[in-house]
Amino acid sequence: MSTHAFHARAFATAVAAAACVAASIVTAGAQTTVTLNTPAAQVTDVMIRAGAAANTNFNTSDMFATRASTNPDYLRRALIKFDTQNTIPSGSKITSAVMTLTVKTGGADAARTIGVYPVTTSFVQEEATWNKRRTATAWTTPGGDLGAKTASFIAANVAGAKVSVDVTALVQAAVGSASSRYTRIALADLGASTSASYREYFSSKALDPSVRPVLKVVYGGAAPAPAPIPPPNLPTTTLRVLQYNTHHGGWNTASPSVYAPDKIVDWIVKINPDVVSMNEVEVGTGWSNGADQTELYKNLLEQRTGTTWYKVFVNARGATTGNGNLVLSKYPFIAAASTLLSYARAAVDATISVNGRTINFTSTHMDSVSQSNRLKETGEVVAWETTLAEERIICGDWNAWPGTTEILKMQASYVETWSAAKTAGTALGNGITHGSHQIDYIFQSKTATHLTLKSVQIFNTADANGIMPSDHQPVLAVFEVR
Repeated sequence: MSTHAFHARAFATAVAAAACVAASIVTAGAQTTVTLNTPAAQVTDVMIRAGAAANTNFNTSDMFATRASTNPDYLRRALIKFDTQNTIPSGSKITSAVMTLTVKTGGADAARTIGVYPVTTSFVQEEATWNKRRTATAWTTPGGDLGAKTASFIAANVAGAKVSVDVTALVQAAVGSASSRYTRIALADLGASTSASYREYFSSKALDPSVRPVLKVVYGGAAPAPAPIPPPNLPTTTLRVLQYNTHHGGWNTASPSVYAPDKIVDWIVKINPDVVSMNEVEVGTGWSNGADQTELYKNLLEQRTGTTWYKVFVNARGATTGNGNLVLSKYPFIAAASTLLSYARAAVDATISVNGRTINFTSTHMDSVSQSNRLKETGEVVAWETTLAEERIICGDWNAWPGTTEILKMQASYVETWSAAKTAGTALGNGITHGSHQIDYIFQSKTATHLTLKSVQIFNTADANGIMPSDHQPVLAVFEVR
């Protein structure tokens, strides 16, 4: 995490925080409880809005709001920061952490599901907007640099209703950080676009102290040494990267097609990747029978492998339901980001650490109709990637054959790993990922100097009857990370 930037009042704020904490700590045996609710000293917050208000700061309001909308002018999120750096000793073992908010008002929907996300870069409440995290610094992704969703809660529309959510994992990660130990939280409505989704919560600027945001943390002595990254059960120098277009999340090539996501999982488990790019993953659609396939695949992989998997997803249109790209990783995320491309396409990136090296791993899916559309999208992805650190790997379905203009455009700054492995004699497979051509790719940045390509394999997933779990074949690239 980035180090928090204080204003001129930093010293006074830190002193005030220490005084407030002294009055709010309760010790029971080896356990200590701290309640963080003092404005400015212990908690800051701000609402951010997209659209016409994307450059407006709403810091002075006594509320912040969430709302789901496909119209950017109505889209709202909330950012909250608790001072767990100056109030909880470094290395403390966090037993529990619960955040409580008070509803100020709400739209017609009686209940809305609100997602809770870590904010992976610092922000200044007096300056933060949809586009900027502070006056001179933009978010990597408009709307906030958010990590993977860690929790959710149901928000009623009744004024005065209290909502509490377990944020233990977020506080543990913050307090255990080697840099900034502030707990930064984003709230976003996970439901469908509707004016009835609107929710206001009292902010830390509310006149009544009883309705302000509260974080109650229970901690003990020094925490055990954190697990190394990468975890000990993962290779320390080898990274196995898989690209797989799932055909709407697992509809096979039988006639008629059968929905069998478990067959996709069978192949992922067999291939044993460390990080996976999955295209055409569905959330809340007829293709997924209304289910969230991001959770489905995460849960199935965890059941089958006995390993924790981390996920980040972007809908191709930026909506809350529909088709998109999913990254699944055995490595925890340092950060996550996404960007919307032209022609209803998108890219999602997960930042991981492997053998001490930062790797940005991106999943995308290009337009299936027009080469000119794909060329524009490719240019957008390449430009966006320049905002991300090396080492960079980009995976996706390009809907374009080798040698086409859009692939050559990628190859100006990226190595196309299948052809590179073929040249090196380390390619396995027939070079076909869909129909009779290659359209699925794994690209390695030419300036990713700590990544060495070892091999690439395109798998033939057809069973004895010639039926495949998807109309695409998976592609695996193996890298040595130095």
